[in-house]
This record gives sequence, C-alpha cells and structure tokens, in this order.
Amino acid sequence: MAAAASSSSAMSASSVLIPRLPTAAVRTTRCSALPPLPPRVSTASFSSSSVKLLPESRRFSLLQTKASEETSVDAGELFTDLKEKWDKLENKSTVILYGGGAIVAIWLSSILVGAINSVPLLPKIMELVGLGYTGWFVYRYLLYKSSRKELATDIEELKKKIAGTE
Repeated sequence: MAAAASSSSAMSASSVLIPRLPTAAVRTTRCSALPPLPPRVSTASFSSSSVKLLPESRRFSLLQTKASEETSVDAGELFTDLKEKWDKLENKSTVILYGGGAIVAIWLSSILVGAINSVPLLPKIMELVGLGYTGWFVYRYLLYKSSRKELATDIEELKKKIAGTE
C-alpha cells in the first residue's frame, strides 16, 4: 500500500512540476472575441524554497501503519461459535421470522426514503427537522450533568427491559 501511495504521490509531484509542451500536430484556433491567455509559468521560475518536498523515507514512514495481531479473527472459530449459538436456540423459526421482517423493513424504508428524496423541498425540510431534534436532544439530555445522569439511568432501565432482567 505504501508503494502505491508513493508512486501516486511521486506522479502527482511530477505532474505538477513538469509543464506540458505544445506538440506540432495540434493546431490551435483562436476566437477573435476572447483575449489570448497569459504565457505559462516555467519550472525555472519556481525557487527551491517555495516548493518543499519531503524525503521519500519520511513520506513512507508517515504512511505506514502497524497492524496488531490481537485483531485477527479465525473464520473457523467464528463459524463454530455461531453454530453453537444456533443450536442452543429453542425458537429458530421466530429468529428466522424476525430476521426476514427486519430485511423487509429495511427494504421498505429505503423505498420510502427514495420517494421522499424525489419530492422537491421535502428533503431540506426533513434536514431542518433532524437538526431541530438534534439540538433539542443535546439541550435536553447532554448539556447539563444532571440530565446526562437521567439519560444514563433511562438507558440502563431500557437495557433491563430488553434483557428481561427487570
């Protein structure tokens, strides 16, 4: 990846600094109503202090990232875990029904959003509504310490209701 980034940066640097030379085969026609363009600036007019390029070794070191071995996941282990969880389920038909319903709901919502986007002015009104609700939510729940605590307790109560531990 670093080699690809360096070749693209090297090409972009060379494409900026090397001017195009006119070829003899190309004939230019001028419109009499438009003034001629000013002459091109040559590379000799750029001083070495105005264009500073980093050495290649430093550029590469800035682009390199170190991947950690802790994030690697074994695909076989993942499938065995999923298979064990699937085998422990009692109501497999209910899970399949909920999963299919979720896919249908996402599909219908994408159709609805597409229809709303096609109506003029309605997307901008929806953006304003979203910005207004976001502002209200920040003011109501995130601005003050006491309201943040209230939000945290509400979230914990909702987690307990969903998990069925309440």
